[in-house]
This record gives sequence, structure tokens and C-alpha cells, in this order.
Amino acid sequence: MDAVSNTRDFSTLNLNPALLGNLKDLGYLEMTLVQAESLPCLIEGVDVLARAKTGSGKTAAFGLGLLNKLDASSFNTQALILCPTRELADQVAREIRRLARGIPNIKVLTICGGSPLRSQLASLQRSPHIIVGTPGRILKHLGKQTIDLDGLQTLVLDEADRMLDMGFEDELNAILSHVPPERQTLLFSATYPDAIADISARVQRNPKLIDVTDDEQPALIAQTWCSVTRENRNAELLRVLRAWGGELNLVFCNTKIDCADVAAYLKSQGIVALALHGDLDQVQRNQVLVRFSNRSASVLIATDVAARGLDVKDIDAVFNYELPPQADTYIHRIGRTARAGQQGVAVSLVEERELWRLAEIEKALPDAVILQRGIPDAERGDDKLAPKMTTLQIGGGRKNKLRPGDLLGALTADGGVPGKSVGSIDLFDTSAYVAVENAQVAKALKQLTTRPIKGRKFRARVQK
Repeated sequence: MDAVSNTRDFSTLNLNPALLGNLKDLGYLEMTLVQAESLPCLIEGVDVLARAKTGSGKTAAFGLGLLNKLDASSFNTQALILCPTRELADQVAREIRRLARGIPNIKVLTICGGSPLRSQLASLQRSPHIIVGTPGRILKHLGKQTIDLDGLQTLVLDEADRMLDMGFEDELNAILSHVPPERQTLLFSATYPDAIADISARVQRNPKLIDVTDDEQPALIAQTWCSVTRENRNAELLRVLRAWGGELNLVFCNTKIDCADVAAYLKSQGIVALALHGDLDQVQRNQVLVRFSNRSASVLIATDVAARGLDVKDIDAVFNYELPPQADTYIHRIGRTARAGQQGVAVSLVEERELWRLAEIEKALPDAVILQRGIPDAERGDDKLAPKMTTLQIGGGRKNKLRPGDLLGALTADGGVPGKSVGSIDLFDTSAYVAVENAQVAKALKQLTTRPIKGRKFRARVQK
């Protein structure tokens, strides 16, 4: 093994053997740039101010750092992770749970708005080791003295720049007044506005500055625009999806009305499409995100606000149903694809009245080439937009003490569903979702509904 790859090997770190063993099981073979730069400092207990793009592996970096020093036998909150949105908090919590699988009895709790306070109060009484949440709801619990941070070892501000952009500076300042002075503080941001430097100066002690954005491999995105009219925009969207789409496609609309209308149109054309917008409650949002991320739906239509915190890996293509008014928004949109050095596709539908927006975007991206292209007819054969997985919903979750292994065991027991046919398993407080290959749906439903799991039977149905 050469010297460069050796520095990327997790085994070179002073990590808990249980964490190292689990990393191998998860398929984490070597560190990303931000992990290689930050983990030695995190393990030593040094404060870190890191600049890294979304999808760079930063969650695993700070997750391994805080888990490495966490004492599972001490029933108090030892780590607090603040995130700008509920969706990002849920994703971070899921990743922390995956990283912690090798250490028994680690309790991770998500505390965000949109969920009843009463259920959160009950969960907080069980002394979670790690709390992941949004600033507003965390501050509300601190005000009610239902969160105790006296034993806090690690404070993480994830995507701190976005928290400031969303107006959370007052909440952050109030939360910081509740945390003990003797702690490790980790601040991760995609940009370094002056406000980030100000917060770092106030809450961190001689932080190690890490910036891997210049060294990260640039996104390889083939950018295209197609001329459309107001009348044929929906039909042309379907054509570009069939021509350039893949298994996971993200469509951006400027309004929630367009978002719902586009989803309805695509469904009428036989496309498994889901809408993500501000009118959905938290349960509905969870269901949409689970189905898209586990590949049970091929197209997600979202507004920019609703997509905040969305972190789905391996998105094949991004489509702009309309160009956004600001060039920065366009850059954020297309950055959802081509992560971690992968190739991606970005296609925009442009009416004549929107050409000024295209000109502004091209001005903001002088090194990018956005080609105008006609829309080719999709080749006949295997439909790339047809999902190969189906999501099943189980009427029990973490409050029923269910674990992913319990559901996998029930599915595969006694000649049931082959393990390779089972995809992602997502657990929430009162429900669980499992993705299975389409051909195994009937067998999977029978396995889940006829076999006791943790001593009782649960209802299961296809999630639509």
C-alpha cells in the first residue's frame, strides 16, 4: 500500500476497535479528505473549524470523533449536534446510529419542531447519550429545563452557515449560554462568512482550521438547457426525464403549487413521482424522503425550501422545471448530483422569457458550459425510471424496541426473502419502513405479518 492511501486508512487512527470493526461492515474502506484532515484532531479532543461541501463525509468525521470518547455506561447527554433543518437532523441521527452499531446501548434522540413536545419529553427522560436537533426546538426544551447539558462533552454545529442564513443566530447564542465551558466544539460549514468567524471566536478554543473545498475533486456535471413553451413544459419535462434521467432524479420547481401539479402529471404518465413541499406534515415528509432515498420512487419534485437538508446519495440527475431567479440557487440545485467525484446531469427547461436568468447563471459560472440541446427520443428497452424496489410500512418502531436486525431476521427467516433482496430499513418512533425488490413484495408482507417480532405481530402494508 502506498504512502498516500495508507494515510486514508481508518486503522491508522486511535479509534475504538468496535468502531473500526463496524466501519469495515459498513463498507467504509478509506477516509475522505475531510475525515483524513479532521479525525486525528477530533480524536485528540481539539476544537475544529472545518469547511467542507455537503456529501464530503463530514457527518462520519464528527460522528466517529464524538462516539470514540462517549461513555455508554454513563446515562447523561454527552453530545449535542445542531442542524438547520429537520431533514438534515434525521439524516445525521441515522448516520450516527449506523456508526454506533458496534457499541451496545447507545441512545441517539432527534429533537426537532413538527413533532409533539409530549413524546419528546418522554424520550428525554430516558437520558439519551446524543441529541441531534434544530435550534428552535432545542432552545424550547432548554427553557423548560427538560434537556440537561451539564455532562456535555461535544457540541457540533453542522452546516452552521445555513443556520445563520435561516435566521437562527439568536437561538444559537441562547443555546451556547446553556452549554458547559469545558467541552469540545466542532463547527462545520460550506462557506466562511464573517458571522461564522465571529461565532468560532466566541465558542471555540484555538480551533484547528480545515478547508478541503479547494482539494475536493470538482463536480463532473453535464449541464444542458432545452427550449420550451409554457404550454408544453410538462410534456417536455417527461421527455427529458426519459432521455437523460436515471434511477434517482430530482426535479426543482419554484413554487409548491407547481411542485404538486408536476407530481400529479408525472403520476398520470405512469412515473413513480413524489412531491416535497411546505404543505406536508412531518410524517408525510419522512415517508416521501424514505421512499426516494431507498429507491422506491424514481423522481422527487421539490421546492428549494423543502429540499433544505436533503442529503440523498447517488442522485443521477437534477432537472430544473423552471430556472430559479438567483444564480446561487441554481448552483445549489445542481450540486445535488455528481458528489464524491461521480458524474452527474443537470437539465433546465427554459422559456424565452427566462433567457435573462440563463444569462445570469452563465455569468456566475464562467468556467462552465451549459449547452442548448434538442430532446432526443428515449431508447426503447429497460425503463430507467421504473423503480426496482417497493417500500413496506410496519406499524411499529423504536418505541416498540424494534431494530433493523429484527425486521431483517423476520423477512429472511425459514426460506423467506433473500437477504440480497432487502434494501434500506428506516426506523421512526412508531413506524418502520423497509425496501424490498418488487418481485419479493408478497413474500415479504407474509413474513412480516405472520411471524412474531419481539414477541408480537405487527401490521405491514405497501407504502404508496
